[in-house]
Amino acid sequence: MLYREAGQFKSSYAEDQGIFPLRQDRIAFWVLMAVAFVVVPLIGDQYWLSAILTPFLIFALAALGLNILTGYAGQLSLGTAAFMAVGAFMAYNFVLRMPWLGIIPSFILAGLCAAAVGIVFGLPSLRIKGFYLAVATLAAQFFVLWALQRFGWFTNYSSSGVITAQEIVILGYAFKTPAQKYLLTLAIVALMALAAKNLMRSETGRAFMAVRDMDVAASVIGIPMMKTKLLAFAISSFYCGVAGALHAYAYLGTVEPEAYSLDLSFRILFMIIIGGVGSIMGSFLGAGFITLFPIFLNLASGWVSHALGVEISHATVSNLELIIFGGLIIFFLIVEPHGFARLWQIAKEKLRLWPFPH
Repeated sequence: MLYREAGQFKSSYAEDQGIFPLRQDRIAFWVLMAVAFVVVPLIGDQYWLSAILTPFLIFALAALGLNILTGYAGQLSLGTAAFMAVGAFMAYNFVLRMPWLGIIPSFILAGLCAAAVGIVFGLPSLRIKGFYLAVATLAAQFFVLWALQRFGWFTNYSSSGVITAQEIVILGYAFKTPAQKYLLTLAIVALMALAAKNLMRSETGRAFMAVRDMDVAASVIGIPMMKTKLLAFAISSFYCGVAGALHAYAYLGTVEPEAYSLDLSFRILFMIIIGGVGSIMGSFLGAGFITLFPIFLNLASGWVSHALGVEISHATVSNLELIIFGGLIIFFLIVEPHGFARLWQIAKEKLRLWPFPH
């Protein structure tokens, strides 16, 4: 009864097609935004803002990009970190070589460069799919990192290959503190998440899902395969490119190829598997779990060590983290393939009939 749509009437098509058609969802969304934009910067310390919340938002944006491609369009990809690297390095070069352009336009252009690279490596999707496509996109991971290290122009001919990201300045205002960088990241992620939510309800999003469910049937009813698949790669890579730029400027403060290894691609893939494939919210739930779980595990190991008087080494905790991650992925693939997002959907369905039995 607390989550019931009875009595909520829509008098226009615009109201019926709203992103949040239920009043409870709209209220929850605006309350969440108020807490994220106002309360969190006031009560959050430097560690939480810079080491937890900011990377959580950045990884959620990258997972959202991968979810558009894999969850909604059905095209497997293992090159997410490579597209993030393209976004980070191109943002650095745009700011360096065209300082009059500004940070936000540089991020947008960096995302477009990542989209162009994504289209190139998405061309094999026109002929192959499934495991073979994943291997083809894996080539992007190795080729992009090789190119960034081989050609000195990308790193401004730095001898170490590690370069310091420029200061974030927008309209003369410098974003220096962790709270300022967190708010900038939150604003960009929130806008892009709402855009993705709206995109998936449009004709383009429905075409993505038709290709995912059965590409032969989608082609028969007139959906252009080439345009749809390459557009999915472009949009996904754009999101990952912007996430890479934010990762370099708002989180790391440096631009380096080693930060975008194959391990990062797998971590982002794990995020959408655990959070929920084909779900906007699942990208955030998966990113939150992957970001917070190692912290919880370290705290739990400290409690166990204190209670039992046995010291647990960091190597043991790190290996245990990988074991639990692997077990959870297997668990979700078997028990609940749609991850945390599906569990949240089931909870909302039960709330609609509460307190009556389901």
